[in-house]
Amino acid sequence: MRRLILQIITGILGILLAVKFVPGVEFRGPTFVTPGSGVEFGQVWGSLVFVGAFLGFLNFFVKPILNKLTLPLRIITFNLFSLVISIGLIWAVDIFFKELIIQGLLPLFWIALILWGLNLALSQFITKRSFFEKK
Repeated sequence: MRRLILQIITGILGILLAVKFVPGVEFRGPTFVTPGSGVEFGQVWGSLVFVGAFLGFLNFFVKPILNKLTLPLRIITFNLFSLVISIGLIWAVDIFFKELIIQGLLPLFWIALILWGLNLALSQFITKRSFFEKK
């Protein structure tokens, strides 16, 4: 359960950071948001959280299966093929959600690196500071 929550938080923060800092990544919300369109900021934020949570679910449920299926490729490439798997999952999220716009392969690569770094940092933080354990 802890790992699922970690993946969801990583997906949400990763998409948010990518939209803010990676050129070629846009998030338009449920519709194109203009000041007079009637779409509130909460709807855009909710959509962004949903997209990030979906990415977290994919990383939790689908990525381990793909890692097991591609074990020989990951051994041959010294585990660099796992980066290709991450890029493929992010690309799948981009295809499923029209609100998220990723233009090109380089932004996909940067998002995969952001997610990897966030996952590493959050997993280290949670294991060091056991928030989920009772004292």
